[in-house]
Amino acid sequence: MKNFDVIIIGAGIIGLSTAYELLKKDSSLKICILEKEPGIAFHQTGHNSGVIHSGIYYKPGTAKAVNCINGYKMLTQFCDSHEIPYEICGKIIIAVEEAELNTLQELYKRGVSNKLSGIKLISNKEIKEIEPYATGIQGIFVPQTGIVNYRTVCEKIQQDIKDKGVVINFLEQVLEIKQNTNDIKIKSNKSEYNSPVLISCAGLYADKIGGLISNKKAEFRIIPFRGEYYHLRNTSNYLIKNLIYPVPDPEFPFLGVHFTRKIVGIVEAGPNAVLAFSKEGYKKNDFNLTETIDTLSFKGFRKLARRYWKTGIYELYRSFSKKEFVKSLQRLVPQIKAEDIIPGGSGVRAQACDSQGKLIDDFLLIENERIINVCNAPSPAATSSFSIGETISEKIIKKIS
Repeated sequence: MKNFDVIIIGAGIIGLSTAYELLKKDSSLKICILEKEPGIAFHQTGHNSGVIHSGIYYKPGTAKAVNCINGYKMLTQFCDSHEIPYEICGKIIIAVEEAELNTLQELYKRGVSNKLSGIKLISNKEIKEIEPYATGIQGIFVPQTGIVNYRTVCEKIQQDIKDKGVVINFLEQVLEIKQNTNDIKIKSNKSEYNSPVLISCAGLYADKIGGLISNKKAEFRIIPFRGEYYHLRNTSNYLIKNLIYPVPDPEFPFLGVHFTRKIVGIVEAGPNAVLAFSKEGYKKNDFNLTETIDTLSFKGFRKLARRYWKTGIYELYRSFSKKEFVKSLQRLVPQIKAEDIIPGGSGVRAQACDSQGKLIDDFLLIENERIINVCNAPSPAATSSFSIGETISEKIIKKIS
């Protein structure tokens, strides 16, 4: 039995940031991170598009708004102190039709309420001054938005916390969690652990860990949505200067197909949002029977599917049709042609869905007297990671006390 003061499940950016923030509060803590993969940042973090989000999208006062704005400052300060390259390049959000103007105005109001300085509504002429090949009837310029490589951020956190004594055990999958009066016993595929507190940052498997904690299936499910990207050919990169986003559909917690210049210089186009038939389903043909049955049998998913089946079918169609994907891109940049883009990577978003068929929009932590489970932390979780870690660490210090 291995004993620690704190055990964390998951070595993505939130798990790593939580360990980092815990040590800032109490450098004497013995912390162990259990990660089922052979390295850090293997899933959502490692497939992140690299955007430093400003906080304009999120309702003032929500966990997303508060943590994104605080996390933005903490992230950039960490990058500065650890000499991590990043760039605050700004972005534009474009309305291409009249029906989108009300949502655009609401986003602008949220940005003002969230105290983003320098944001402004811009005309079609001003859009073209910022992005010469983009078009729309109105837009918002958001100067705070930036780009960074989150895997590099994680590598620096890993180095920092290991130097301070944090143990990170790879290829250890948690199989059993037993909470007793005074402690928690965790069994992995390799060893057994004991700790007074447990933090789960399991991402795609937050619901599975929730089931191990409660000894019954979690009341929510993580629905995996694959986001597929194209890259612009180097000869077409001139079409995009920085970041160009559409007005998002207010019904969904996704930002829509957009253009992102990455810190390494390439330009990504995407993602779509198609149901994945495996929690780690990065390819179209990836399939896990058990996980698919778990998704399809969940009453919340069935309610969601009945409500939005047309949207789901369209996303699936666009996944297999490059022509349709290009049409989505052309709404923002009409000059884009099929020959300008080549297949890129993909990521899987861990999106929590409740039993009523609602995609949970805000960050969600579920806790008891000894355990905190990060149940929903999609975008902007990477931007927010240090702030989320600080929030969790404050709660854990109180639990230990």
